[in-house]
Amino acid sequence: MKYKICLTFILVFLISGFLPLQSQESFTMGKDITVEEDEVQNIIISFGGDVLVKGKIKESVIAFGGTVTIAGEVGDLVLGFGTCITLKSSAVVKGDVASLGGTLNREYGSTVKGDTIYFETPEDITKFLPLGLTGTLSHLYLFLKLISAFIWFLLALLVTAFFPRQISFASSQIRKSFWPVFGTGLLSIFVFTGLMIFAALLCLVLIGIPILFCLIILGFIIKVFGRVVLFFFFGESLMNAFGKSKSSPILIVILGLILVSIIQFIPIVGFIFSFCLSIIGWGVIIRTKFGTTENIFKRTS
Repeated sequence: MKYKICLTFILVFLISGFLPLQSQESFTMGKDITVEEDEVQNIIISFGGDVLVKGKIKESVIAFGGTVTIAGEVGDLVLGFGTCITLKSSAVVKGDVASLGGTLNREYGSTVKGDTIYFETPEDITKFLPLGLTGTLSHLYLFLKLISAFIWFLLALLVTAFFPRQISFASSQIRKSFWPVFGTGLLSIFVFTGLMIFAALLCLVLIGIPILFCLIILGFIIKVFGRVVLFFFFGESLMNAFGKSKSSPILIVILGLILVSIIQFIPIVGFIFSFCLSIIGWGVIIRTKFGTTENIFKRTS
């Protein structure tokens, strides 16, 4: 648990240091954001702060905790997790408004051109938990799931910030060559598992310890990169299904992560779904060499 906490703080530091380098985008931890009437920004992501939009947001406002007050215009999505969302009478949201575990207040005259999704309390979300989990056990299960989703959120932001083109390209190969990707992933997992067992046996003579350590790091990198590619794939598919125009890679990945997290809450189906994601993730990373080539096994003449 300690190493997960340390990893989370490191990721937060790196993300908060690099994401603001992009102009007209805000990413804050515990700080308030105000967009004045004559200001225009692309996207806002806030953790625990208060967001006030009087001007224009071209894409989305995403908040974890805190408050979000919209008095101006948002071009796509307003999304809050445990957030108090208020839409003033002058608010115009051209996309959707979603509130999960928070509150949503709409003044008369506010405009939402898309859909409104609202889960008022955590009990609404626990309806999706496996049967038999009640009381404290269900809340613990939900807490662990949310912590896992939060860590994946940080990892996804970090990877997307550094490798947006590679992620987009690898995602396109899933749709183009699904079964070859799936087969590559299945074979890769079998081979990797065999290597892990062999390295573990070599640990008896010490030489296997560095090999096993390197394999663990490699497996972690492939899993993270592959899962972010899948977040992008599902996020882009979701936006295409609703006829949305292409948006920033970060927003697409976040939407995909939310969709994947919801599916993983479903008993049995979520486990099978996660296993299939692992196979596809490994396959697309190995086959495209981390999104840098169409097919690493293709012969060159």
